[in-house]
Amino acid sequence: MSLVRVHNFSVSLDGFGTGDDQKLETPFGHAGQRLMEWAMETRTFREMGFHGESEGSFGVDEAFASQWGPGIGVEIMGRNKFGPKRGPWDSEEWKGWWGANPVFHTPVVVLTHHPRPTLELEGGTTFYFVDADPVSALQQARALAGDLDVRIGGGVSTIRLFLEADLIDHMHLVIVPIILGRGERLWDGLEGLERRFDIEATTSPLGVLHLIFTRRTTR
Repeated sequence: MSLVRVHNFSVSLDGFGTGDDQKLETPFGHAGQRLMEWAMETRTFREMGFHGESEGSFGVDEAFASQWGPGIGVEIMGRNKFGPKRGPWDSEEWKGWWGANPVFHTPVVVLTHHPRPTLELEGGTTFYFVDADPVSALQQARALAGDLDVRIGGGVSTIRLFLEADLIDHMHLVIVPIILGRGERLWDGLEGLERRFDIEATTSPLGVLHLIFTRRTTR
């Protein structure tokens, strides 16, 4: 069966995966870009449209960042990764943060209590808006992915839901040496999670810590 994977998800030292007060101008709230600064210098993120003075690095951070795409057939994301609005849609004009040709190039399942019509954009990205629990959403995603893997793209509450349901097989987290103090915490309610996984750690010259969680075959 295909794997369920998380990639390049950054968390502060105090456990926050996003800051407080998300809005159009600040997708990560008061955290700004600090959680993702490590990734902005990689070749993978430069190719996804994050601009800089070079073509991007090839070091340890790129080695991890580049695993984001290969073998993925569909992404599942939460409503607030797709956009900053809560509640019913004011209109259907909003098409995500990524422009006419989003970076995914696969189907994307957006979890929301307010479904809207399917949105097909350039490059093979089609957004499906569904009101579903993690198990049902994963069933729909696997039907779209074929034999390829499913990526849980975030945000924080979506990854936490799939961890609570014990549905994640592989998870790459990046511990960033900043203190946010407020926002949305990843680990709340997940006591003992480490017993489900083998965990490996790799440091980066930028000061971040890459953690790889691999589901244990026996517990």
